[in-house]
Amino acid sequence: MADCLTLKKSNCKNCYKCIRHCPVKSIRFSGNQAHIIGNECILCGQCFVVCPQNAKQIVDETEKVTVLLNSGSPVIVSLAPSFIANYNGVGIEQMRKALKQLGFFDVEETAIGATMVKTEYERILAEDNKDVIISSCCHSVNLLIQKHFPSVLPYLANVLSPMQAHCADIKKRFPDAKTVFIGPCVAKKDEAEYYGDIADAVLTFEELTSWLKKENIVLESGLDKTEESKARFFPTTGGVLKTMNLNQKDYTYMAVDGLDNVISALKEIEAGNIHKCFIEMSACSGSCINGPVMEHQRKNSLRSYMAVSEYAGSKDFSVDQPDEADIRKIFTGIPLRSEIPDEQQINEILRRMGKTIKAHELNCGSCGYNTCREKAIAIYQGKAESSMCLPFLKDKAESFSDTIVRSTPNGLIVMNEQLEIQQINKAAMKIMNIRYQTDILGEQVSRILDPMVFLKVQNSNIGIYDERIYLAEYKRYVEQTVVPDKESKMLICILRDVTDEENQRERKERISQQTVEVADRVVDKQMRIVQEIASLLGETAAETKIALTKLKESIADE
Repeated sequence: MADCLTLKKSNCKNCYKCIRHCPVKSIRFSGNQAHIIGNECILCGQCFVVCPQNAKQIVDETEKVTVLLNSGSPVIVSLAPSFIANYNGVGIEQMRKALKQLGFFDVEETAIGATMVKTEYERILAEDNKDVIISSCCHSVNLLIQKHFPSVLPYLANVLSPMQAHCADIKKRFPDAKTVFIGPCVAKKDEAEYYGDIADAVLTFEELTSWLKKENIVLESGLDKTEESKARFFPTTGGVLKTMNLNQKDYTYMAVDGLDNVISALKEIEAGNIHKCFIEMSACSGSCINGPVMEHQRKNSLRSYMAVSEYAGSKDFSVDQPDEADIRKIFTGIPLRSEIPDEQQINEILRRMGKTIKAHELNCGSCGYNTCREKAIAIYQGKAESSMCLPFLKDKAESFSDTIVRSTPNGLIVMNEQLEIQQINKAAMKIMNIRYQTDILGEQVSRILDPMVFLKVQNSNIGIYDERIYLAEYKRYVEQTVVPDKESKMLICILRDVTDEENQRERKERISQQTVEVADRVVDKQMRIVQEIASLLGETAAETKIALTKLKESIADE
């Protein structure tokens, strides 16, 4: 399969929206990035349409077409009939004039090929005696059957698509010509490449518009209506049936559009519940006029249908109907490589996602899969990860958060904008002698703490950190931190009990004070003793001096 869709990895934001809208879940997530699984993809383009980050890109073939234009061969455009809905008020002659300015040899309507295809459908109905016939115009529907409903392949009409029938007819009339299909479909790029030289390149309307703008070519208004143009109805829901002569009265004719409806119908056919029925199937809801690369009116099917209806005629294009062999197309199954896990393996994966009982399987679809079991199968196949489960992540985060809240020695109190307590942990309850959480949850914080600091933080939106205060009512010292959560408008109060630290500090201060006082008393006492000793020594010295003086005088007299 051609790599028609690519991914801008930097743009993928893990929203899983592409998985939710992918009808066959052909998207794999790895490393927080989406990857398209080519073997399973049916190129419906839904991931491209719904991606909110524009992470999906359709491969641009403008350069490839430029090379064709410079090759020397005449390059002829097969223009999808939905162009009238994409380019408001611009008819085929105006489109031809603009495209010739780009260098194309000529422009024809794909509806010419559609006329050939519908005629072959009429022949199959009349001659082949088939039980169920499914139209083969939509390549995405064909891929869906080839890959995901191979048992239905016998009912798929073995007929070229209008694009192929028309391009083949162009090359029959102009043997040296190259053909370029222009339309609203991603899948046509793959169809052109897969089936070889019928269509040499495919442009989307977006690519064409961008090219015209780059070359400063303006599309002129004007509708050149002709009655021989009934096949212009082909891109609308029921448009194929509208162009056919439904002469086989024993058949039921129905049009099914939108992949959910198409898949439902294929399941009914697979189950053997549908018989004698011709079914026109379109992958896009609203058919091609609501294709993934319709620029202006993709979401306004009514206006698009009116544009087609006003432009289409009541008679067939005049064509040279090809032989049955020349318009025949062989479809074969495209086997998928994905393995299906057994029940035990599925249950083990569910258990790892925390889904141990049936009630845990919420089937919420947040991961993009319809059921938890589908998600488990995708995990087994390497297409998904356990972390894509929102309830699983939420429970895991809450469990982790609760473990932190329960285990931390610090008190935690969470308040809303009205300063009502929303959460309180056991450490905080111990600090404030609260027995049960229910006694305080939902109550004003003023019941247990001074609200002034919380009002101050709420008004200023600036946190207060490590403020040491004394809670007189609880006879405890705490270091209080109050921080605002701007997104949730919550206030978080963290209390670290420093009562023991404060008591120890006070004891040290008392001991220090007592030590100083004792030292002062010792010094005073020592000073008194020194003074007394000094006084005694002074008296003794005086007496000694007198005695010695007298002794000296006595000796001198002798």
